[in-house]
Amino acid sequence: MDGYKILVVDDEERIRRLVRDFLVRAGHIVKEAPDGEKALEIFYEDKGIDLIILDVMMPNLDGWETLEIIRESSQIPVIMLTARSEEMDELKGFKLGVDEYITKPFSPKILVARVEAVLRRANANSQDVTEIGGITLDKVARRVLIDGEEIELSFKEFELLAYFVDNKGIALSREKILNNVWNYNYFGDSRTIDTHVKKLRSKMGEKGDLIKTVWGMGYKFEA
Repeated sequence: MDGYKILVVDDEERIRRLVRDFLVRAGHIVKEAPDGEKALEIFYEDKGIDLIILDVMMPNLDGWETLEIIRESSQIPVIMLTARSEEMDELKGFKLGVDEYITKPFSPKILVARVEAVLRRANANSQDVTEIGGITLDKVARRVLIDGEEIELSFKEFELLAYFVDNKGIALSREKILNNVWNYNYFGDSRTIDTHVKKLRSKMGEKGDLIKTVWGMGYKFEA
């Protein structure tokens, strides 16, 4: 994989150094910030950043607040790196648009693998533009139009909708959705998917009804 520019945000210098060393070794360019305020400063100055690794508990501006501000203007992939592993924290992160959620302590090699999986999905060189049921999905531009009007989706919401559209008419289990959209063996609660589907349906308005619930199993997209 070609090198990408990654912003690592953590108030612990040893964590930043550990993550930086492994990412640089993998061929990436790394910028660092000790808190949310500095992270936002770097993010708005450098338009070439491809992904953010963001800690939750930080001084000045914590990870949640930082992410909310970023999501006001950007759908850049974000991996939340935190010592907090409670279910409610993970659900909060996904609701705010986190693309991956990794708890400390972590394996640096696994972190790099997750980073590169997210980057591959974000930069997939697909030329597909799909039009179905009043929905236009452009995988290259990562745009979704509903009856000609563009809607704003997070990185993971876009991936989820694309997976539904690619598998229209097929009943998909939550396990299968996790394995294909999250692209790794996810051991968390399957309500992660339900949270994303609820938000996706809301953003799609009336077209959200095209995502059908298959009770006791998962979901199916029908146009």
